[in-house]
Amino acid sequence: MAYNLLKGKKGIIFGALNDKSIAWKVAEKAYEEGAEFILTNAPVAFRFGEINELAKKCNTIAIPADATNITDLNNVFNTAMEKFGGKIDFILHSIGMSLNVRKGLTYDNLNYEYYKKTIDISALSFHKILQVAKTKNAINEWGSVVALSYVAAQRTLYGYNDMADAKAVLESIARSFGYIYGREKKIRINTISQSPTLTTAGSGVKGIDGLMDFTERMSPLGNATADECANFCITMFSDLTKKVTMQNLFHDGGFSSMGMSLRAMEQYNKSFEKCD
Repeated sequence: MAYNLLKGKKGIIFGALNDKSIAWKVAEKAYEEGAEFILTNAPVAFRFGEINELAKKCNTIAIPADATNITDLNNVFNTAMEKFGGKIDFILHSIGMSLNVRKGLTYDNLNYEYYKKTIDISALSFHKILQVAKTKNAINEWGSVVALSYVAAQRTLYGYNDMADAKAVLESIARSFGYIYGREKKIRINTISQSPTLTTAGSGVKGIDGLMDFTERMSPLGNATADECANFCITMFSDLTKKVTMQNLFHDGGFSSMGMSLRAMEQYNKSFEKCD
């Protein structure tokens, strides 16, 4: 059911790859809610993903761009402002990648060149997007920018590796840039800390199935799905959340507030029963 929450709003969505992507779900929901937007992802995503199919479905265009490259980002914003005849109202940053995770390297044995790429792709790209947007005065007053994060920015989770550092930087950027952008342009910047989700990137995290089972047992409401995250993003883009900024908003079924749940304790106790 659509509510026309984004009717008349324009935006840019970074990071849609396939129908498992949260950014893909956000695009579908934004289109349903009346928004116009352009899609963009790294050139490799156009070879291995299905972003052009999404663009067709949402009656828009998809632009290959490396989010760590200022020239590419300038092109994205120039194209969006030309297409829409002016400024935009929302941006989604759904970008993250770690070669250390992909290569199975542990946190105490990182490849530092990979580490730099993790930070650049997963966090500094957010700052670059915001800085290019501000330089171009590309976002309307009361616009909204959302980046997707994860609780590993605050807590150590086995296997998340250097991506945890990247998410911590990402959240700091949202606060620091959020102050400046809010003070000068009334633009709000937030991060959403989502439950572990079986996206293409999420599937690459070591032990993701066990992690998802654990967080499901720990969370009073259960894990939040990609579709549910998309709904939350839509509310953050809408005028219903005009005074929410510089926040890291947990969308995880309550996991981030838990210490131990009954369901998790019952499962944990079963391990002792097997030892008897």
